[in-house]
Order: sequence, then C-alpha cells, then structure tokens
Amino acid sequence: MGKIRRNVESSVASAQASAAQLAAATLSAQAQLATNYFQLRYADSLKSLLDDTAKAYQHALDITKNQYAAGTAARSDVVNAEAQLLAAQAAAINVEVQRAQDEHAIALLVGKPPAEVSIPPAPLPGRVPIVPTNVPSTLLERRPDIAEAERQMQQENALIGVQVAAYFPTFDLAATFGYAGGPPTGLFSASNQVWSLMASATQTLFSGGQRSAAVAAARAAYDQSVANYREIVLAAFQNVEDELASLRILGRQIGVNQAAVQAAQRAVEITLNEYQAGTVAYTTVITAQITLLADQETALQVQENRLIASVALVQALGGGWDISQLPSKGDLQKLHLEIPN
Repeated sequence: MGKIRRNVESSVASAQASAAQLAAATLSAQAQLATNYFQLRYADSLKSLLDDTAKAYQHALDITKNQYAAGTAARSDVVNAEAQLLAAQAAAINVEVQRAQDEHAIALLVGKPPAEVSIPPAPLPGRVPIVPTNVPSTLLERRPDIAEAERQMQQENALIGVQVAAYFPTFDLAATFGYAGGPPTGLFSASNQVWSLMASATQTLFSGGQRSAAVAAARAAYDQSVANYREIVLAAFQNVEDELASLRILGRQIGVNQAAVQAAQRAVEITLNEYQAGTVAYTTVITAQITLLADQETALQVQENRLIASVALVQALGGGWDISQLPSKGDLQKLHLEIPN
C-alpha cells in the first residue's frame, strides 16, 4: 500500500507541475503582449514627435529662406535647413516599419492573422500602473514557476518512497491455493504456487544491489530538484528587486529628462530669435534643434522603459496567480485521470 500511495502522490504532483507550467507559459505570453503594446505606443508617440519636429524644421526653413531673400543669410543656411527637414521626415517614415512589426506581433499573440488586426494610433501612456510591492512574503505562493518547481520536488520525493517500497516482493493475492482435481494434483499445484512466491521473494532479495542503486538515483534526482527549486526561488526574488529598482531609478530619470527637454526648447527659441537678429550663425540653431530632439526621444524612451518595467514587475509577482488555482486531487479525478483513491 505504501508503494501505491507514493505513486499516487507522485502522479498528483506531476499533474500539478504540468498545470503550473501551463500557467507560467500563459503569464509569459500575457507579459509579452503588454510589452508589445507599449512598444507600439512608443512608436506612435515617436512618429508624432518626429512629425511635430518636421513642422518646426519647416518653420525654421521658411525663416532661412526669408533671411536669404533679404540678403542677410547665406545659401548654405537654406540647404542645411532643408537637409534637416528631410532627415526628420525620413525618420518619421522609418518608425512606421517598427510599428507595423509591433502590430503584427500583437496579432500573433492574440491568435489572429496580421491582416485582420488594425490598431489605431494613440500616444504612450503618461502614467505608470501602480503595482503593489508589499507582497514579497507571499511570492512563493504567487509564481507558477515556483509552484512547478515545488511540485517537481514533491514528485521526486515521492519516487524515493516508490523505489524503497520495491525492496519488498510483490505477491499476487489473487493466486489460488485450492485443490483442483485429486489430492496429489492439488498438492503439486500448491507446491508450485509456494515455490513461485519464494522465487519472487528471492529474486527481490538477490537484486538488492540494483535496488539500492535505484534508491540512490531517486534520492539524487530529489536533491537536484531541491537545488533547482532553491535557484528558481532566488531568481524570483532577484526579478522582483530588479524591477523595483528599475522603476525607482527610471522615475527619477524621467524628471531630469523632462527638465532637459524644457531647457532645450527654450534654447531653440532663443537661438532662432538670435539668428533672425543676425547675431548668431545658423549652425547654432541646428545644434540646439538636434539637442532638443535627442532629449525628447530620450524622455520617450525612458517612459517606455518605465511601462515595460511595470509589466515585468507584474510578471515577477505572478500576475495575480496563486497556488489555489492548481488542480486538486479531486479535480484531477474528475478529469478521468488514472489516479487511484
């Protein structure tokens, strides 16, 4: 009975490990979908930024043309302004490639052909979702990969009991020891049954070396599962701490980036006015414009990183999953799995 009980325990643990593995795969796909969505919105925001930048460059080009017509600017100023405008327009077009790829990736994750999915443009969200961070103590119950490793460890532990139980001979309790025919025949029949049982027991005893090796192998497999469980748990805590640190640091960085954007905008306005007044060369305007665009792109990138880090934190915390969602032994029996009572 001990061998059967341990086999049942191993089978249940194996089924629960498979369910946890499915939950982990589902969570990973959901996190990837959210990540692709934010990448799509980043592309939308970058396209909008480059379009606005092209309009600003067009305004600067008009100023250089007027200055050139008035004889206060060189032809090179007009050419430089045109080149800068065309570069911004080309960059805006190039963003459409990445957006299309992000949209196709979303279609794949939701199980639809890319041609059937069309997502209207929208800006990158300005607010980062607030994720509760007071749950590290319950992390072991919230991550499906940890639950999977724990059930695998339980399965290997049960298999040790199965191998130990195999030391003892298995007798067929349905064997018949009655008489069939005359007494001599019955005696010989009973004798054969006894010798058969003795042979079974003797075979088990004399294979002790092989059996002890099987037990040692089962214990080694269990030790390996324990080490794997420990590694997964430590990695889980590391993931949570990494994403918490990322959100904290990126939150500080976005404030500095926004201040840099505001300063760069003022610099562009001032240098453009100075150029119209004839006190600075147009190269000063170009430098200020390049700095502004770089700061704006960096600010967008940081905001995207914050949103993606929040997705990673949700995933690291289990995404709302907990071990209560694992199927119980009763649930598995309802599925008509071969698990004895």
